[in-house]
Amino acid sequence: MIQSFIQSMGPWNWWILAVILMTLEVLAPGTFFLWFGISAFVIGSISLAMGPESAFWVWQTQVIGFLILSVVSAIFGRRFMSQHGTVKDPENTSLNQRGQQLIGRTVLVFEDIAQGQGRAKIGGTTWQITGPDMAKGSEVRIVGVKGGALQVLPVEDKSRIS
Repeated sequence: MIQSFIQSMGPWNWWILAVILMTLEVLAPGTFFLWFGISAFVIGSISLAMGPESAFWVWQTQVIGFLILSVVSAIFGRRFMSQHGTVKDPENTSLNQRGQQLIGRTVLVFEDIAQGQGRAKIGGTTWQITGPDMAKGSEVRIVGVKGGALQVLPVEDKSRIS
């Protein structure tokens, strides 16, 4: 009964599957279901072109074609997306590293830097800073991050800490 229902639908069953897979792609993160949806659409289009009376294009051949096309499209799709789909901007590599995002910024010392340790207030947060001894209120530039502490230098000194 199910087999006769699937055969009677013709290419529509593949196009319905393609729409379901594309909908899942919109709801799920990544580009996983996209390639399967494209494969289902291609198989549905081939089914329409071959017609329901084709002796070669039976449902078993369609399923095998879908599986092969899905694997091939997933491999090539992944390769394409890795080369063209994602932005590989080296300046945006500090997305989840807030300390790295602060490098280059000028701030005021919040607590004296004594023996190389102090604090600076940035926004509503105080950060541990390391650098040469300075009094509260001195202007410093953030030049690096090491072990969760911001490395700073006086504003007039433009060299970087390594």
